[in-house]
Amino acid sequence: MTNRSYYTSPKGKLKIPFNQWDLIILVLFFGILAALVWGAQQMTAPYELGEQIPILLSPKMLPGYAISTIIRMLIALFFSLVFTFTIATLAAKSHRAERFILPFIDIMQSVPVLGFLSISILAFIYLFPGSQLGPECAAIFAIFTSQAWNMALSFYQSLRTVPKDLNEAADMFRLSPWQRFWRLEVPFATPGLIWNTMMSLSSGWFFVVASEAISVNNQHITLPGIGSYIYTATIQSNYQAIIWALLTMFLVIIIYDQLVFRPLVAWSEKFKIESNPETYAETWFLNLLQRAKLIHHLIFILKNLLTLIKIPAFFSNNTNTISPRIRQAFILTNSMFWQSILFIGICGALILLARFIYISLTLSEVLTVFGLGLITALKITIMVIICSLIWVPFGIWVGLRPKMATFVQLIAQIFAAFPANLVYPVLYMIIITHDLNVQVWTAPLIILGTQWYILFNVVAGASSMPQDLHLVAQNYGLKGWLWWRKLVLPAIFPYYITGAMTAVGGSWNASIIAEVVNWGNHSIHSTGLGSYITQYTTVGDFPRIALGIAVMSIYVIMINRFVWQKLYDLAEERFQIGPL
Repeated sequence: MTNRSYYTSPKGKLKIPFNQWDLIILVLFFGILAALVWGAQQMTAPYELGEQIPILLSPKMLPGYAISTIIRMLIALFFSLVFTFTIATLAAKSHRAERFILPFIDIMQSVPVLGFLSISILAFIYLFPGSQLGPECAAIFAIFTSQAWNMALSFYQSLRTVPKDLNEAADMFRLSPWQRFWRLEVPFATPGLIWNTMMSLSSGWFFVVASEAISVNNQHITLPGIGSYIYTATIQSNYQAIIWALLTMFLVIIIYDQLVFRPLVAWSEKFKIESNPETYAETWFLNLLQRAKLIHHLIFILKNLLTLIKIPAFFSNNTNTISPRIRQAFILTNSMFWQSILFIGICGALILLARFIYISLTLSEVLTVFGLGLITALKITIMVIICSLIWVPFGIWVGLRPKMATFVQLIAQIFAAFPANLVYPVLYMIIITHDLNVQVWTAPLIILGTQWYILFNVVAGASSMPQDLHLVAQNYGLKGWLWWRKLVLPAIFPYYITGAMTAVGGSWNASIIAEVVNWGNHSIHSTGLGSYITQYTTVGDFPRIALGIAVMSIYVIMINRFVWQKLYDLAEERFQIGPL
């Protein structure tokens, strides 16, 4: 384990409680705090439904817009972490809960952002009347839906694949479930969760345009932010404003990468099963924190608080007070009760949805929409296969070279955050000029922002491989295809499944943006389910919106049940030391 400290106490008699590094930290802290307070004040400005918030394309407005966007993304990220530590843990610990939570996550990550906005925007506006906080909450909720599912799946996968020897060690030390969670499972899952948090934040940038420039139910609301700035620049065909927005976005990504994610990645080295000191990734900001005296006092306080958290306040290892027969009867009754509730709820929802669609639509249109879903599914499948062939070898190469990973981390974050609609002008001109097939040339847009899930998870898996496996492979002389088949591919397989599964779900979501190419007053529509949902979401046709989302959910459930769940089981049985 690597634990470098750059701070040493002064040898003189006079001990000052702070030094020059503390002053730099305090300036950064109060500067960020002032920016967040200013942005929070802007979010509570007066607003009435139908009022148009002007978006100015002057470059001077971009710093304020960037602060507003970052605040929305950070709030969404906070709730995503809460969701991850609660719901994903419940899915990993309870087999009954897993049967419901995993399909729920699979469906939610495929439901389009516009679908969430069409339901939530009016509810939040009525919840906060006369305040901009209503649209702000709707935008935050939409960004949350683009972040939470990936993080939850990553944490779930880590909890399910904790090695057997670590679980046996926890049993030997008689750790309670509460202690096991904080002392074993959370540290084991931390490296993968940090990488997926980076990806989730970048994914939020991908959908920030749809979240801040809301066009649903015949309502058009633009919130101050980089996303609405890009949307306005695209509508006005203002190339210069788009360039300014891109530069601002890239600068923001570099700032939070340097201040947050690079230190977190370096810090997470201590949680790996084996950490090689030669691969320790130093960062200037982490060095600065380690040199500051006040930070050491703060860390001491936090350690005491964490110690209190790890005390088993609600769990006990004494389970012999209840007879096995009573315990088994209770478990069986509880299982039957919840399965009955779930079955009744699903049947009731399906009946209401079928009745709602049947009254407004015809059978031929329903079959047509299923056909559109099949077309989109084929596009996504082809794109995921192509991206896997590219990013799996590259991700393994990067993951086995930690110093290279620190560079690729930033580049991948920038490209993952690149809004797809900024490619539209170039793509539109190419298609129109050369009379190209719209169905083929718009397909890459579906996975433009979600392919990075594969890369990030493969990098996390390759970098987490124990050093002992490399030494064993060298001793046995594994080379070429044998090295890939016996060592590397089995080691990263669970991580790849998580990345590919999330990429597929995100691609369904991205189809609402990718299958409709807009530039100025012109648009190109590709055949598919995403184009269908976008068309009717804009005009507020709820029966057809419900039909499109229902068909998309059916496809996602079938794919996850017959493909991804089988692969998850295979990862637990054959490619891990042992499941939880």
